[in-house]
Amino acid sequence: MKIDFAKLQYQYQLYKTEIDAAIQNVLDKSNYIMGEEVRQLEDKLEEFSGAKHAITCGSGTDALLLAMMALGIRAGDEVITTPFTFIATAETIAFLGAKPVFVDIDEKTYNIDPEKIEEKITSKTKVIMPVSLYGQPSDMDAIQAIADKYDLKVIIDGAQSFGSTYKGKTDSCLGDISTTSFFPAKPLGCFGDGGVVFTNNDVLAEKIKSLRVHGQSKRYHHKYIGMGGRMDTLQCAVVNVKLKYYEKDLKLRQEVAQKYTEALKAKDFILPFVDNRTTSVWAQYSVRIQNRDEVQSKLKEQGIPTAVHYPIALHLQECFSYLGYSKGDFPIAEQVSSEIMSLPMNPYLSDEEIEYIAKQI
Repeated sequence: MKIDFAKLQYQYQLYKTEIDAAIQNVLDKSNYIMGEEVRQLEDKLEEFSGAKHAITCGSGTDALLLAMMALGIRAGDEVITTPFTFIATAETIAFLGAKPVFVDIDEKTYNIDPEKIEEKITSKTKVIMPVSLYGQPSDMDAIQAIADKYDLKVIIDGAQSFGSTYKGKTDSCLGDISTTSFFPAKPLGCFGDGGVVFTNNDVLAEKIKSLRVHGQSKRYHHKYIGMGGRMDTLQCAVVNVKLKYYEKDLKLRQEVAQKYTEALKAKDFILPFVDNRTTSVWAQYSVRIQNRDEVQSKLKEQGIPTAVHYPIALHLQECFSYLGYSKGDFPIAEQVSSEIMSLPMNPYLSDEEIEYIAKQI
């Protein structure tokens, strides 16, 4: 059996007629930048998420940049975040000249450990940036309490978690600003790059809308130093179609995750943990396994692709060597990164495929 990790082509074929028509409609109008489909998508995202403002942008990375720019993050500021995430989380902090300050992770959820945040706060700290890793929000009550105590802002890196909830509220409504990504392999993906910034703050929303079009207040009048951070009309048209089926896809993802857990529960490795206050959108189904390289090699021989999200914690990446961290500084993140392995995960995995994967493992 040969397994498809994300089944993107399968999903396209499911919605092909509607997607092709939506794309053709944009081509016929040739309104490629900030066409009406952009506003249509933002309206639908606000309705789906419950957030007051959804502002589309060029990517999940752009979303993080826009969020920090809106809050005035600049050189010399410090942003507290996790070392166990995709590099964009900390890369964008450094790109603005601010300093990423890492905090080790919770051993069960793999999200930032709130109990270790307070000791890292200094007079230069401006933002706490938790990541909803693999589709599950962090412990937001604890994080928000710390932010309130020290008058800090909270930006949610929800690149993997659009549609997840914390105590019944979507993670698009958490913190001061929340972001997500529409990278094709995400639970809700477009056919290229795309992202969204969510906020319930009217002032921040207006600033973000300006920042994504080079800081314009009106055409050729620039209030801020901004960026070209718009989401293409074509990509918005694609997500407009896919969003109609997203709740159904999320339910299927839950079912796939439950079937994985049932099939693998007697095995000798660590399965994913979901806090009872949260729901996960299962961007990944990741297990921890001791002999990862050997297992990955054997599974590949049997037609089963795997991935490692992520093999090197950020504090050990060469690009962050200037921060002065060393091996052993964040032992839980380091251990998890040496053991974590993601299995094929998408809404369309069949029972037969899940059983086959479990058997081969």
